[in-house]
Amino acid sequence: MVGIVRGLDDGALCDRVSEATARYFTHWSHPESGMARERSGGAFGYDVEDTVTTGGTGFGLMAQVVSAERGWFPRRSLQDRLDRLVGFLEEADRFDGVFPHFLSGRSGRVLPFSDEDDGGDIVETAFLMSGLLVAAAYFYECPQLVARIERLYADVNWLAHVRESDGAVIWHRHPDRPWKEHALALGGWNECLPVFVLGAGSPTHPLPTRSYHEVWAKTPVFLNGRSYGGITLPLGPDRGGPLFLSQYPFLAIDPRGLVDDYADYGAQARAHSLVSRWHCLENPHGHAGYGPRCWGLTASDDPDGYAAHAPDRDNGTITPTAALSSFPYCPEHSMPVLRHLHDDLGDRLWGEYGFYDAFCPSRDWVASTNLAIDQGPIVVGLENHRSGLIWKLGMSRPEIINGLKRLGFKSPWIKPVA
Repeated sequence: MVGIVRGLDDGALCDRVSEATARYFTHWSHPESGMARERSGGAFGYDVEDTVTTGGTGFGLMAQVVSAERGWFPRRSLQDRLDRLVGFLEEADRFDGVFPHFLSGRSGRVLPFSDEDDGGDIVETAFLMSGLLVAAAYFYECPQLVARIERLYADVNWLAHVRESDGAVIWHRHPDRPWKEHALALGGWNECLPVFVLGAGSPTHPLPTRSYHEVWAKTPVFLNGRSYGGITLPLGPDRGGPLFLSQYPFLAIDPRGLVDDYADYGAQARAHSLVSRWHCLENPHGHAGYGPRCWGLTASDDPDGYAAHAPDRDNGTITPTAALSSFPYCPEHSMPVLRHLHDDLGDRLWGEYGFYDAFCPSRDWVASTNLAIDQGPIVVGLENHRSGLIWKLGMSRPEIINGLKRLGFKSPWIKPVA
């Protein structure tokens, strides 16, 4: 798999990149827990071998489903891993059913993400549950395994993260400590939409709809409506922000035809990708390498550490997952990037698990790492563009459909009441 094979047609190239990227999960998941490791390569003080990520595991489960469906990884091996992973999660640290950001892959004990973040992380839990529900849909013929996944979901007390004073959903919470004075509340357009959908769809501890309509959708950086390079951006901060804001929400949730009182979410996902591309083509800072075959700003490693790259925070770092995870929304602009990264730059960018996390041509820098949260969306984005597989599985789950209905969404997947 390591080494560049030039001259492949588009389909074969997509296969090659997707299979290699998924190997991060199929071949390098934690051997005891089956969870996804946070990153390859040493950085930030993590124990690379043992630190596993809950959200990245959710993304990784979706990527492994793609790998099994395409015949790159044995379906039975994935089923066995999922069984082991669910068993690990059943015994791992939870806080009102909410998983922390990081766990030890050996012991299942919480590993603090930061000094004060050693409790439940409601956003990472939503990403994890999205992947588990997709896996449950894929292994529908295994009712006992599906039931165990459904219990993990039902155990999540989404209400434990709702601040009573205003109905805001708080990102981090430890039940043994009082609310932080400046707790991070979910608001504005960003990657957190699955919290509200899965929370609203819970049969046991459903989020109140006012948390979505009266808090999330009322913050100043939710509605946008401004035009950038002739592209109208429905939601989000000025110039869109990093692309993961509109990519993570729609790995398992199909945005095509998805609308509510605030936006058309398929239009949002496409517009956000196009605004990021437009910025890179405009290239106001004169960064080397930018162009129609090299665009895309999102969170990743960079020469100075790690940053959420965006038009207003652009240091010349291009992250492959940005354009490649945009495949479902602008394939005509993502395919040239894929071919350029592989055929032209692959001698430096290509490694054991596909493309390295990021590169900065202006500083002649290439990451030596891969990150779970960047690897997974590449595989899922390519597959949703090609077959819609993960969307079909995600939208077959009643938890997602019921959550969307409770929040007032309309979608081709939501059947009208007869």
